[in-house]
Amino acid sequence: MAAEDFNWMAGGPQGSGVDAAANIFGRACGYGGLYVYGRREYHSNIKGLHSYFHLRVSAHEVATNVNDVDLLAAFDAETVVRHVNEVASGGGIIIDEEQASAKVFDIPTLPREFKDELRLKLDKKGLGDSLSDLLSEAEKTGIRVFRVSYMKLLKEVAEKLGIPQLSKVTRMINVLTIGVSFGLLDYDESLIEKAVKAIFADKPNVITMNMLALDVAYNYAKQSFPQGLDQKLEKVEAKDERIFISGNQAVAVGKVLGGCGVQTYYPITPAADESEYIEAHEILKRKGGDEQGAVVVLQTEDEIAAINAASGAALTGARASTSTSGPGFSLMVEGLSWAGNNEVPVVITYYQRGAPSTGLPTRHGQDDLRFAIHSGHGEFPRIVLASGDIKECFYDAALAFNYAEKYQVPVIHLIDKALANSSQTYPAFDPNLVKIERGKILDEADLKGEYKRFELTETGISPRVRLGTKNGIHWYTGDEHNEFGHISEEPFNRTRMMEKRMKKLDTIEKEVPFQEKMNFFGNRDAETIIVSWGSPKGAILESMQMLNKEGSDLGFLQMRMLHPLPKDFVGDALRKAKRTIDIEMNYSGQLGAIIMEKTTVPMSFFVLKYNGRPMTTTEVYEALKLILNDKADRRQVLAFGS
Repeated sequence: MAAEDFNWMAGGPQGSGVDAAANIFGRACGYGGLYVYGRREYHSNIKGLHSYFHLRVSAHEVATNVNDVDLLAAFDAETVVRHVNEVASGGGIIIDEEQASAKVFDIPTLPREFKDELRLKLDKKGLGDSLSDLLSEAEKTGIRVFRVSYMKLLKEVAEKLGIPQLSKVTRMINVLTIGVSFGLLDYDESLIEKAVKAIFADKPNVITMNMLALDVAYNYAKQSFPQGLDQKLEKVEAKDERIFISGNQAVAVGKVLGGCGVQTYYPITPAADESEYIEAHEILKRKGGDEQGAVVVLQTEDEIAAINAASGAALTGARASTSTSGPGFSLMVEGLSWAGNNEVPVVITYYQRGAPSTGLPTRHGQDDLRFAIHSGHGEFPRIVLASGDIKECFYDAALAFNYAEKYQVPVIHLIDKALANSSQTYPAFDPNLVKIERGKILDEADLKGEYKRFELTETGISPRVRLGTKNGIHWYTGDEHNEFGHISEEPFNRTRMMEKRMKKLDTIEKEVPFQEKMNFFGNRDAETIIVSWGSPKGAILESMQMLNKEGSDLGFLQMRMLHPLPKDFVGDALRKAKRTIDIEMNYSGQLGAIIMEKTTVPMSFFVLKYNGRPMTTTEVYEALKLILNDKADRRQVLAFGS
């Protein structure tokens, strides 16, 4: 039976090729016309601890994960221990038969906290402490266990490659699991080959080795497990050009297309992936091969230098940005205040992760909304823009530069880790939808008499010149200043300059189109309205579709411009509702509290999650179902995740 929706997970020690396996699997599915959504989870150490990649494959577009796994490709015993309870009945587990008898509590990389919880669960079920006990219990629930001799397959691969040392091919366990997986799913082998060739295009030897290993494993699965899985993956006819792209990559490409001239950064997870991708693809070419420009990527000594270097570049007229995460943004705050005081059009791409402090450096969170809005000493205008999916990441990355230059304010593009490290199949993005708006920039011919860089205007926006423009002499300082930029501490001047800068927030509220501030899905007059922002969007939309089929009527207000908040529309939309539900990934329901502060409309219910793992459709659907059936507490805390 062809799978309408299929979930594949690969897991193993960090550094064992989990990401590579997922990329091959996802690309191969994409080449077959299927849509893919993939979520990457990894530990903050460099190597050794558990990481996994959950790929959801479907004939229709998907933008989130679910709880269930249909096929678990385990590189090691720990993967089975951690994820066996996620495998759906009728699904399968691929496991190294040599590890099937391993003692669970002897696995050295399992943390004490996990072992304590696991011991309670095993004792409650009366199970032993070997992996075979867990596998036997899984088989009783209808899960198929495919015991594979990885060592036997590796020896066969080594012999065919003429490699006498087995240690040189042991890293290919990840490729073997892909081959076995696709063999069980009866998938077109030519599409797997196409994926391998695309990923390792500049490494012909690697292509040869991988294709041999895949072929050996694929044939082994066909011969050893002729029944395979009940679900099969079948290619479909794709009617459009597709891309498979991560959130980091989407931001990087969006910035280049949006005219970014300078990108600064100091390495930090998960932000650094974006800058490294720009470094690798910094020459922009359109169809036809004509070069359009390049980006200077500067790795600085710290985040303080990163924000200040980006501000300096922006003042010269370059579209400039920097990327960071929570701890790095903390260091940038003084530089951000300087940029606010001097009306610098700089963009900060802010990737949230679990906090406070270093917190969960490679895990997910939405804890930093208030920090992004209020960071800095004193008051100054800024825009905080939050993307809800990978497609929005792409277009918003370019849009942020327009806002920064048009309104001469720092723009914080707020993205969460779940988007940064997830990958999704889309119809190819349309670069023609990216419009560049630079605001009011004066050239030499426009300058008559003395130039006032901070001229008082009705909108709060002053005509600007690039540093170095002839006759455009002006000053920048960290102190309060007058219209020319000269330091001034006079009370009247201070009042005027503060009001001039803050006027921009009113201008932004009036001029930015509705569709750039928010999205509304479903019935605007529904009795139940959901409010959220960022990555929960996908899980909410899919849950709404499921609930609508069951007869429920819901509306969903996805906030995109979080500051300045479009308070009038938000207040009017929510006051009509019988129930308001705030869904976000932090402890305190920060967006709900901000809405209450700005509109006086309280949230009826909160659905929150803060365990470092993103929301799934399964748990959001179940939470909403409880609310609609009047069985929910006012505050629900979701906890799914490994």
